[in-house]
Amino acid sequence: MKNLSRLLFAMLLVLVCSNANAQDKDNPWLINIGTNAVDAYPSGDGAPFSETIFSKYVDVDNWNILPSLSTISVSKYIGDGFSFGVTGSLNKIENWGEDANGDALSVDDLSYYAADGTIKYSIGEALDWKTLEPYLGVGGGYTWIDEVGAGTLNGTLGLNLWFNENIGLTVQSSYKHAFEDYLDTHFQHSIGISIKFGGSDTDGDGIYDKNDACPDVAGLEAFNGCPDTDNDGIEDSKDSCPNEAGLAELNGCPDSDGDGIADKDDKCPTVAGLKALAGCPDADGDGVTDAQDKCPNTAGPAANNGCPWPDTDGDGVLDKDDKCPDVVGSVANNGCPEVTEEVQKTLNEYAKTILFDTGRSTIKTQSESVLKDIISILNEYSTATFTVEGHTDSSGRATTNQKLSESRANAVKDYLVSHGIDTSRLSAVGYGEDKPIDSNKTRKGRANNRRVEINLVK
Repeated sequence: MKNLSRLLFAMLLVLVCSNANAQDKDNPWLINIGTNAVDAYPSGDGAPFSETIFSKYVDVDNWNILPSLSTISVSKYIGDGFSFGVTGSLNKIENWGEDANGDALSVDDLSYYAADGTIKYSIGEALDWKTLEPYLGVGGGYTWIDEVGAGTLNGTLGLNLWFNENIGLTVQSSYKHAFEDYLDTHFQHSIGISIKFGGSDTDGDGIYDKNDACPDVAGLEAFNGCPDTDNDGIEDSKDSCPNEAGLAELNGCPDSDGDGIADKDDKCPTVAGLKALAGCPDADGDGVTDAQDKCPNTAGPAANNGCPWPDTDGDGVLDKDDKCPDVVGSVANNGCPEVTEEVQKTLNEYAKTILFDTGRSTIKTQSESVLKDIISILNEYSTATFTVEGHTDSSGRATTNQKLSESRANAVKDYLVSHGIDTSRLSAVGYGEDKPIDSNKTRKGRANNRRVEINLVK
């Protein structure tokens, strides 16, 4: 029972140490299970480190081998190639030392228990060897032979042969120097299967940092440890809208109205629309969004807020181009009525009847009625411009006649302007006696030459 208690103590020590430190690197933990052999012939003369210490190092006749699971160890990587481990082992001793002839001394079946702690240094890691990993170790422990125990100072040489990242074969040999005379210095060899496991998980998502593409943020195994905050099946790093569940074809962004335009880019996210109009609808297809279209069901230009241009006067010239939108006109005259030759003739027939005081530019009152008729005609052609021309006969001096013609032309212009005709539409000029329309040799002819004309400026 006492022997069993010692074994349980060794195993408990292994388990306690295996959980004493937090994980901090990829595969930091290593557990080894196997069998061991105890060789009680480290020195022929009993002196430590004597020249005969390795003389029978490979003489298996002296070895005590327990062909079953008889050793277990757990070690923890602590950085820079160093690791610390604890080993518990048991054996059955039948050979312990040798006689004077060099033959192994047989003993009654003695129990052997040991608990050892070792600091190892990986030569393989220093050389960047991946498959073969030789290592050195130093440590100490306590060994019991048939219930008698003593402390030991241990030196270790071992080799790990890794089959893959996690599983390998470990062969190890330890020299155990005893501090008490009643326990002989001896070798302990072991061979077993080693398994590396564990690792750090900084973000606590259950995925070790070595396999975690986002080691500082908790994530999902499906995304190698990266998060999907909105649970739309698209990891945040590839999700243009990581906080709103969306569609894969829109890089994780939602499309509330189903028009194929992500809400973040859609100016009308609740109403299906066109990509060309940033997701807004255009019912009449005129290129003006319904929200800005004053005639959403009738196509029209954007310049007219989506409404078709009207033609108020029905003259075939749209109001936008019609300089006389309320009066029927011609296309050639930008929608305004044209002054025809007939109108021009009528205008001058009226103008010729304007009477002045003799030798003066004062308009006689009886001419007001005809002037009103002239104003009516000018208003009818509101965009046309005219020249008021004054003419005289050849009676008197030419300079006097010139001044009189100018004065009378300006008198008529001023009258028209004072009665509502825009001054920009009128000009005045006097020709004196230079442009007669009849003979100045007869009274009738001179009467015809004394006249006012109102002519269209073309």
